[in-house]
Amino acid sequence: MPNRLLRVNAYTTFDMLDAEAVGHDFTEEAFAVLNVTAPRKNPDHVRLELELDNSQLDHLPAHADKVTLSASEARELSEELASYAERVEKAQQETDDE
Repeated sequence: MPNRLLRVNAYTTFDMLDAEAVGHDFTEEAFAVLNVTAPRKNPDHVRLELELDNSQLDHLPAHADKVTLSASEARELSEELASYAERVEKAQQETDDE
C-alpha cells in the first residue's frame, strides 16, 4: 500500500480486509488495514484505526480514519460484534444444512 499512514506490523489486528468507501456519488472497493490498539504507558482509551489502500481509490486522497473509545465503549462494541458474528454463523450453518 503506497503512502501508508498507519503502521502495519506483525501485531496489526487485520492487515488485509475487503473494504468499501462510500460517498454521495461514488462507491469504491479496496483492501484495508484495521487495527485496534491502546497506549502502552498509562492506557486511557482504545483506538480503532482504518485505512483503505489508496492505490485502489479514485475519489479519496490517502487518509486513515481513527476512533477513540473509552473502555466501556470498547466493551459495548465487542458485545455488538460478538452478537452479529453469532447471527452470521447461525445463518451460514442453516444454509449449509439445506
